[in-house]
Amino acid sequence: MDKILAARAHAVQQDNEAEFLADVDPGNKTLLARQRMLFGNLRQFGFAKLGYERLHEQFDQRLVDKYGPSTYAVGVAMAYQIQGIDPVPVRTMLGYTFTKRPDGRWMLVSDTDLDRQLPRGSHQEAWDIGRVLVKRGPRVLVVVEQDQTELATSLVAKAVSAVKAVGASWPGGWTGSGFVIALDDKVVRGADYSLPKNAEDALAMATWVYRTLPGEVSGMGERADSYVVINPRNRARVDARTLAHEFTHVATAPYGAYAPRWMVEGAATYVEFLPMDGAEDLALDKYEAKVRTKYLAKANGLPTDATFFNNASSSYPLSWLAMNYLFHKYGGTEVATLYQEMAALGSTQAERNRIMQEHLGITEAGLFQALRAAAGL
Repeated sequence: MDKILAARAHAVQQDNEAEFLADVDPGNKTLLARQRMLFGNLRQFGFAKLGYERLHEQFDQRLVDKYGPSTYAVGVAMAYQIQGIDPVPVRTMLGYTFTKRPDGRWMLVSDTDLDRQLPRGSHQEAWDIGRVLVKRGPRVLVVVEQDQTELATSLVAKAVSAVKAVGASWPGGWTGSGFVIALDDKVVRGADYSLPKNAEDALAMATWVYRTLPGEVSGMGERADSYVVINPRNRARVDARTLAHEFTHVATAPYGAYAPRWMVEGAATYVEFLPMDGAEDLALDKYEAKVRTKYLAKANGLPTDATFFNNASSSYPLSWLAMNYLFHKYGGTEVATLYQEMAALGSTQAERNRIMQEHLGITEAGLFQALRAAAGL
């Protein structure tokens, strides 16, 4: 198994399709075609590093009954680093089923049998779904359907502008890159646009990329980065500001997963609304006045994690208002430091209050009262 997996990684790096397909069941035309497509997709991404690691055998009597007594089904970690995109090697998961040939060699007979057992959000990558086109720009990689050259060109231009904006606006600068996935499929990585709450309104979302997979070191996995997946229903509505919002999530992803939702979305919206090359400046003074009268006056506190997306029409403006206040009152360096500590340690309300008290001298409740006082409420 290990030799086969090593050969597959070597084949991609060396552009050797024959080597990649050498251990695929030649009698399974559907699998062979899918693996050939996968090879063509993988070649486009430009992996600086690529390897496949055999994990745990997954016994399933139904697979033995289907393929025979030599059946070996195994979870596999694909460890990779895309040149110019991933700051560190990252991992995704897949499942392979092998059987032994009469001549004693092993062959791959399925690459989908274990899909339902794999961790949600850490498999079904852009290169797995259909034939794709990969297009690059400075610090940007965009993936679209194979025949969507015009869409790819448009998204690259928007993404380049957005990456520059986040790099210039986020305190301390951000030197990372943006990976944008814009495919027709509604379920890619951790994004599921088949769900009613996402299907209509969501434009895009940043999905986690893992340094270690869920269950390897921790239940959640160790998160390294984020890739942005665009809602296929709303591709025409995505602009540079939308991508700047999502790339702010990418920039802050390495901090951790525990920052309150109002801080996560408020920071991204704050950067999204700043002046940006190629985008018309927004009338933020008028917007601030509107948020104060329409939402702040009726609110009882900052948006909570549990109800944030249920009340998105008010949660996003209030979160922007809170982060806008913090950036102007305390400065970007202090806010970025606060964000990092909240994301790393703010797993409980008590911890969040402690961290905010330490950095700002107020809790979340105190911040809400400060917003109301600034608005004269």
